[in-house]
Amino acid sequence: MIDFTAAIPTFVITLREGVEAALVVGIVLAYLQKAGQTHLNPWVWKGVVGGLVASGLVGLVFAGIFQIAGTVNADYAPVLKPLLEAVFSVAAIAMLSWMLIWMTQQARWLKAQVEGAIDATLADDSNAGWGVFTLIFFAVLREGFETVLFIAAKFQQGVIPIVGAIAGLGVAVVIGVLLFQLGVKINLRLFFQGMGIFLLLIVAGLVVSSLAHLDLALTRLATINPAAAVCWGNPTIAGESCMLGRMLWNTSTVLPERQFPGIVLHTLFGYEDQFYLVEAIGYVLFLLGIGSLYLNSLAGGRSRSKPQSLDGRQMS
Repeated sequence: MIDFTAAIPTFVITLREGVEAALVVGIVLAYLQKAGQTHLNPWVWKGVVGGLVASGLVGLVFAGIFQIAGTVNADYAPVLKPLLEAVFSVAAIAMLSWMLIWMTQQARWLKAQVEGAIDATLADDSNAGWGVFTLIFFAVLREGFETVLFIAAKFQQGVIPIVGAIAGLGVAVVIGVLLFQLGVKINLRLFFQGMGIFLLLIVAGLVVSSLAHLDLALTRLATINPAAAVCWGNPTIAGESCMLGRMLWNTSTVLPERQFPGIVLHTLFGYEDQFYLVEAIGYVLFLLGIGSLYLNSLAGGRSRSKPQSLDGRQMS
């Protein structure tokens, strides 16, 4: 039986990112209709397709990088793969954290910003189509790039994260249709807040994973080439690691991370059955830092005027 646990984080990320992109697409289509410029609608869909294709190409590039890392130097391939996973994890943490905070701060003005960009595009009749295409293309590519980065960070989990990403994208499309075609009312503020908190925990788990990947890379490097070792711990001693400090707990016999329910906790929240001091520090610092910024952005949004819905009315 196939275990789809690894698909859950990418499903959540793609769902949130996809709904954000669907909002931009829906706002553009609605505004073009209002402005009597529906002949530009095909450029919107070209932008969507172009953004998705570009995101897929970025994914292929990342897959190629991993493939090259495994063949360019066979001796150091065991070091390069976890090192690349650590690098992509850090990039994904930075991008997703920025998106989480920025989107929360800008969500109240999203409709006005998109309509302002469309106004500027329509003012240039000769390039209006390409202007609409560019706006949609980069909106979709931005969301797709963040998802691709996360999948790259989870490269060792195979194709299952990709399945989750596709499913999340499908649900996002359904939500977009419900909003703009069927007129279904959805409290987007609560949706993004709930997804945001869930995503915050997923990214905090990615912090732990990135540290584990880096420690594995340095441990293997010390084994292959002791002269190049940069460990400050001794991984050959029980309870110690190369760079993660002392082990805080070992629950591998009670709650192994590769068996249910440990695998769910590991995939979603970064649970490790062998948890080290530096991992705990990184996890707590991330939640205190990025978590505080995110919660403050939510509180700031509530303290100001209520955000408007897509039809201009205030959201509850």
